[in-house]
Amino acid sequence: MVIIEVVLETHDAVDFTAWPITEPSNDRLLALSGRMSPADVGTAMAVIFSYNGLPTTHAADLTEAHLHQHLAETGGLIAPGGLRLRDTTTDVDVPPGCCFGLENWRDWWDVARGHEPWLGHDPTPHITHVGHVIQLRQHVEDSPPIEITRDELSSLLTTAQQHFSGFLDLARQWATITTPGPADQLIAALDQHFAIT
Repeated sequence: MVIIEVVLETHDAVDFTAWPITEPSNDRLLALSGRMSPADVGTAMAVIFSYNGLPTTHAADLTEAHLHQHLAETGGLIAPGGLRLRDTTTDVDVPPGCCFGLENWRDWWDVARGHEPWLGHDPTPHITHVGHVIQLRQHVEDSPPIEITRDELSSLLTTAQQHFSGFLDLARQWATITTPGPADQLIAALDQHFAIT
């Protein structure tokens, strides 16, 4: 069975102490969903804050004006990560490629439409369309593929969006407590720049 996960790379959460987070996993990927623990949500927000240069030491003092100015100067929020596809039967794993970014996750819809968009590098996802079947390989041409139909990928992408929306709901609860001043603006920015809903 092929499953899909919205994942965030957690390298930026190493040695983070501004609020409670979880210990990063060995593969440094955190799956985002509505079933995350509060510490997992804290980890995700630590990565997003750190990666985008938002202040973490006095996060409770963050204001709407400061957040608005930061977003205007940077052009938005980005984060390392993307989609990870796994075939639980064959144990084949296709993690997100470098420099693709969580903000680009919807580009996978182009794959479901029969295109072969750039999905990052090191490791580089390879896409081959054989009729309505999509073969996904990770980096090496002779590695075993994950095989799914375009319709199956579309269904998986809908599931990914539902998981991402569930994370957004938890992030809203987190922001209300941790960054109460700009909580609504922060969640709106996450939704907009990561194209969640």
